[in-house]
Amino acid sequence: MNTQTLLVLFLMAICTVQAQKIDPEVESMAIKLESKVIEWRRDFHENPELSNREFETAKKIAKHLNSLGLEVTEKVGKTGVVAILKGDKEGKTVALRADIDALPVTERADVPFKSKVKTTFLDTEVGVSHACGHDTHTAILMGVAEILAKNKSKINGTVKFIFQPAEEGPPPGEEGGAKLMIKEGVLKNPDVDAIFGLHINSGTDVGKIRYKPGGTMAAVERFVINVKGKQTHGSAPWTGVDPILISAKIIDGLQTIISRESPLVNEAAVITVGKITSGVRFNIIPESAEMIGTVRTLDPKMRALIIRRMNEMVPAIAKAYGAEATINFQNNTSITYNDPDLVKQMLPTIQSIAGKENVLLSKATTGGEDFSYFQEVVPGFYFFLGGKSPSTKNAPSHHTPDFYIDESGLLLGVKVMSQLTLDYLNAQ
Repeated sequence: MNTQTLLVLFLMAICTVQAQKIDPEVESMAIKLESKVIEWRRDFHENPELSNREFETAKKIAKHLNSLGLEVTEKVGKTGVVAILKGDKEGKTVALRADIDALPVTERADVPFKSKVKTTFLDTEVGVSHACGHDTHTAILMGVAEILAKNKSKINGTVKFIFQPAEEGPPPGEEGGAKLMIKEGVLKNPDVDAIFGLHINSGTDVGKIRYKPGGTMAAVERFVINVKGKQTHGSAPWTGVDPILISAKIIDGLQTIISRESPLVNEAAVITVGKITSGVRFNIIPESAEMIGTVRTLDPKMRALIIRRMNEMVPAIAKAYGAEATINFQNNTSITYNDPDLVKQMLPTIQSIAGKENVLLSKATTGGEDFSYFQEVVPGFYFFLGGKSPSTKNAPSHHTPDFYIDESGLLLGVKVMSQLTLDYLNAQ
């Protein structure tokens, strides 16, 4: 082996060591904070609050952030909390986001900190629980804030902590969530250069992280189609215009947009009609019908194509059968789009902390996430943190009464978010 080869191997070894290095102080502090993070999580879990009603949750968050000496602003986006940490040196600004709201789901999981909260949601008495893990996100980011606040000397730039309400959607007639926070300037003063977020996942083993560059979660549109026909007796359909039959033709036609017009080799896409309402009696062809459904897309061009074709097809099919039809869309989330360059830049940090073998490239999902609105404004990276005990075979899914998270997964979340922040800001 010649001298040049030895030199190359030596330099490769140095790079490998550097790539695997974790800030020892971050590691030590995260380990010491683990029990505190779990305690916070259990408190939030036992006392959940619905979207735009996270009053006590916000107070607890703000109290902790104030205790760290951060610049804290409350009531952002109704109940959100934002804190700013300025490092000892000038540089870029990175935002870290956690969602804080719970769901109208009655918890069945057998844990000592089980939620017993009940409230009224859409005129119905319901239980309230953190059936999607937002309590873990909040506790993790509080831990990250404590670690970074005590390491200001290592920060080249500014960190903005965003504790966001109403990720699950504001109540009817209200604004909320990421959209409202952006509208109120959460990504300004100082201007954010990049944003990171995570989501606990009940189906991924503790210790593992899943990610995908590009579209990782779907844009979600809700649509309403109204068909106007002509009412008549069910025994003489030729004397009327049947909106139920026409609705069936529209549903069938919409599926051809997916099966025959959408380039599914690029990304998945879905059109689903989830509700159809029409008629009052077995022998009456009604005057009208209403359909409500959802569109899920992962590619901006496909999204534009599908919505354009739905707008063209719905009235055209109705007209072909002598009826009229309208379609209206409501955007629930945009595409959760992980900036490929940002993912490439930060992936080594995640791999160094979790272990390369535990960082898994995943396929996209057709669920939606309003973190996507932040990513429309600034580059973002959103990944999934394992929350399933390896001994669990069939983990209950999110948004269900039996949803359960193994709290031993929170420590990795604290480590990764802390180190991502330092590495991003110090790479300038």
